[in-house]
Amino acid sequence: MHSPGDWLSTASLSADARRRLIRPKILLAALYHPEHFPLPRFPLGISDLARAVRSTLSGQVDLLDMQLGATLDTITADASSGGYDIVGLSATFGQHDLLTRVLDHASALPSPPRLVAGGSLTARNERLLLERYPSLLIARGAGEPTIADLVALHHGDIDLDQVRGIGYAGAPRGGGMAVSRFRVRRTPTVANRVQADTMPELDLLPTTFAHHGVAQLETSRGCTNYCSFCPRGHKGAWSGTAPTELPPILDAISEVFDQHPEVARVLYLVDEEFIGRGPDAVPRALAVSAALHERGFQWETSCRIDQVARLDRDRGWHADRVRLWRALLSHGLRRCLFGIESGVTSVLERFNKETTAEQNTLGIRTLSALGVPTRFTYITFDHLMDEAELRATHAFQGRRDLLLRPLPHLSAEEIADGVRDEAFVAEHSTGQPFYTSISYMLVSMECLIGAAYTKQVQAAGLAGPPRPSMGRVDAEFADWRIGACSQAAQLWVDRNFALDYTLKSVEKVLGGPERHRVRQTREVLKRSAFDLLTTMVRQVGAHQVHHKESTALAEALFSFMDDEVQRLRTRLDRALPGLARALPAKHADLLHREYQRWTATQEWRLINAADPCGT
Repeated sequence: MHSPGDWLSTASLSADARRRLIRPKILLAALYHPEHFPLPRFPLGISDLARAVRSTLSGQVDLLDMQLGATLDTITADASSGGYDIVGLSATFGQHDLLTRVLDHASALPSPPRLVAGGSLTARNERLLLERYPSLLIARGAGEPTIADLVALHHGDIDLDQVRGIGYAGAPRGGGMAVSRFRVRRTPTVANRVQADTMPELDLLPTTFAHHGVAQLETSRGCTNYCSFCPRGHKGAWSGTAPTELPPILDAISEVFDQHPEVARVLYLVDEEFIGRGPDAVPRALAVSAALHERGFQWETSCRIDQVARLDRDRGWHADRVRLWRALLSHGLRRCLFGIESGVTSVLERFNKETTAEQNTLGIRTLSALGVPTRFTYITFDHLMDEAELRATHAFQGRRDLLLRPLPHLSAEEIADGVRDEAFVAEHSTGQPFYTSISYMLVSMECLIGAAYTKQVQAAGLAGPPRPSMGRVDAEFADWRIGACSQAAQLWVDRNFALDYTLKSVEKVLGGPERHRVRQTREVLKRSAFDLLTTMVRQVGAHQVHHKESTALAEALFSFMDDEVQRLRTRLDRALPGLARALPAKHADLLHREYQRWTATQEWRLINAADPCGT
C-alpha cells in the first residue's frame, strides 16, 4: 500500500494478488421455459449469489437468465467456452431437460469448469444427477455460503469437504465389490439465522423491467412449519432479516423504479412466511412494512393462516391480529397468499399443516372482512384421498359463507367476534363462492422426492418410478376414480396454464381498475375449472370404487372437458376484447398473442408446469 494511513491508496500488486482479485471467473445462469411462463420475475436466486461472490472481493461474476433474453444455446456456449472457472446453474421444477443439455456439453470438455447446480429441482434429483455427472456439485442450501466457499476452494484456501452446503460423489464405502459406484457425500448447510447477508445484486433488475417483469425481494427465509408434501432440507427453518438491514437495498431498488416510471411500484416479497414467530414477530413485521411504505412501495407476500386465526388463542389475541393486518394494509400491503391447501381436516392432518377446516374458515372470513386482498392455494386431489374427502373438498371450494364484505367501520373486537357468528356472516357475506379466491384451481399433489407425504404413499404401495423433470415420484391413487379425475385435471391445468399465468403476471404489473379487470377475467377460468370439478364429483359417484372402469370414466371426463373448453372460449371471446382495450398496448399485445396460442391448441397434453407449492 503506497499510502496505508489514508482512506484511499494506490498499491503495487503482486501476480498472486492480481490473480486473487480477478479470479475465479464465475457464470451464474437461471434456466426457464418461456412457453410455460411468459412474463419474467427478477432472478432473485442468482442475484443473491452474485452478491455473495462480490463480498469476497475476489473473482468476477456474470449473470444470465433465460427470462431476460439469454437462450439455452447462449448459456451452453458460455459455459463451454473455457472462459469461466465456475459455472453455476439454477433449475426448478420442469427444467431438468434444460439443465442436462447444458451439463452434457460443459462436462464433456477436456478441461471443464467446476460445475455446480442449485434450486428446488436439483435438491430432489441429487443422486440421479451425480450418477450422470460425477464431478458435479449440488448446492443443498440457500447458496450464498456455498458460492463463497467455492471461491476459496478455487484459490486453494480450503478443501472440497470444507465447502458448506454441497452434495457430491465420493468413493463407495468398504472394499471389494461395491454395491454402488459412489456414495453421496454431503457437507453441513448453514442455518438461515446465521447467514449474515441475504440481499441481491441488482444487475438484472433494469433488464427485468425492460422485459415487463416484476421486482422480487425476500425479507425472511424458511418456514415455521413442516408440511408433509414439502421437503424442507434445502429451505431451512424460518429466520427473518432485521428491519434495520433493509433500507440500503430498498433505496437501491427504489432508484431503479425511479428510472422506470411506467412500472407499477410494487415489490413482491417471496417470503414463505412474512410474519414468522417469536416475541418480536409482530414488531418486526410492522417495521418491515413501514420501511416499504416510507419508500412508496406497495407490496405482496405470503403467510400461514395461523397468523390470522388460531383455535388455541383467545379473543384478545385475535383482536390484536385484526389490528396487525389493518396496519399492514395501511403500510401498502396489496395482496397476501395463504397456503391453506384444504378445507377438510383429515386432509390437513395428512398434509401436516397443523391447521383445521374450522381455523381456515375463520381465517378466510377475517381477512375478507378486513379487506385484505388474498390468494389461496388449495390442493384439490391427493393420492390418499377418499370419496368423502373429495366431496368435502368440492363443497368447501363452493362455499358462499367464507368471503365477507370489507367492514372498515367495525372495531377489531367486533370483527374477531363476528366471524364466529353465523348470523353476522350471513348479513355480511358477498355471496361469492370461495373458489374465486383460489390462485390455481384443480391442483394435484406432487409426490416430491424425499417428502414425508411421499413416504406415506410409498408405504401404501402406490409409488412408482421417479420423474426427474419434476423431482417427484409418480404414484397411483388409492381410489382409481380420483386418480382419473386428477389426470384429467392436470391436462386441463396445463392446457390453460400459459394463458392464466399471463393474466396473473399482467395483473402483477398493473394498478388501479385495469388490475381489477384482469382479476375478473381470471375468475372466468376459475368458474370453468369448478364446473369441471363438479362434473368430476358426479362421475366419481357414478362409478364403483371396487369395479375399475378407467377407460369409461376417462372418456366421460374428456367429453366434458372438450365441451367445457368451448364454453370457456365463448366466455373469453366476450371478456377479452374489453379487457384488451383497457390495458396498455404492450400488455394487450402480449395477452393477444397468448390467447391466439391458446385458441390454436386442439389437444390435451401435459407440460409439467405445475409448481407443487402453488406459489
